Amino acid sequence: MLKEIIVRGVSLKVKYKEEAAKRPTIVFLHDSLGCIDLWRDFPEKLGKEIHCNILVYDRQGYGQSDPFTDLPRNNDYLEKEADVLHELIQQTGIQQAILFGHSDGASIALIAAAKYPAAIIGVITEGAHIFVEDITLKGIRDAVVAYRTTNLKEKLSRYHGAKTDVVFAAWADTWLSKTFKSWNIENFLPQITCPVLVIQGEHDEFGSIKQVTGIINQVLGKSTQLIMSSVGHTPHKDAVNEVLYHVTAFVKNVYTIP
Repeated sequence: MLKEIIVRGVSLKVKYKEEAAKRPTIVFLHDSLGCIDLWRDFPEKLGKEIHCNILVYDRQGYGQSDPFTDLPRNNDYLEKEADVLHELIQQTGIQQAILFGHSDGASIALIAAAKYPAAIIGVITEGAHIFVEDITLKGIRDAVVAYRTTNLKEKLSRYHGAKTDVVFAAWADTWLSKTFKSWNIENFLPQITCPVLVIQGEHDEFGSIKQVTGIINQVLGKSTQLIMSSVGHTPHKDAVNEVLYHVTAFVKNVYTIP
């Protein structure tokens, strides 16, 4: 069941399932075109597998949350989202958060872990970006063509409704702008002291293994990489059972589940 939480005057739609108050909460952070519903049943499967609480939410502009109010975006938009995430964690009373972020959501998770270590005990990233690569820009340009020439817009409209054009443009226009080429969040990585699991599809069309290496080599916490063969940018959809297995093992190492 969805509920509304107001953060900084913005209505965010949130799904929160509590297994037990004293257990950690897996907080899911969607990608640049995602939302609660696009996670499908993966959060519930993971929560059931490891007996943890789960929280999934639509960031501002996405899904059923309020529309964007700060376009065009600045290069620090993901850092601002990390601050919003921290306030959301505080409002919901979560004491031990494990962040599971996909793409943009993974970058937000890394920034949040660096800035707010007291609230976050582990991070799982999928297709994270810590700097801009040519492969990323090519993937976005290909998506722009698909948005114009295929039914991609129709598919996204099922989740974002009247906000769909704005959602897509906010992503594409930001990442393809000249000023964004210098975007880089590597300065946050040495501040991350919690355990980190870095998941990447071998055939990720939006990022190379350089992203994984950059994270693994620079975070201070114990880090583990999982490079998945025959998988693209969304391992939790393309290889559900394998991701569930490795994430479950990671979480059990981070926190002893009663």
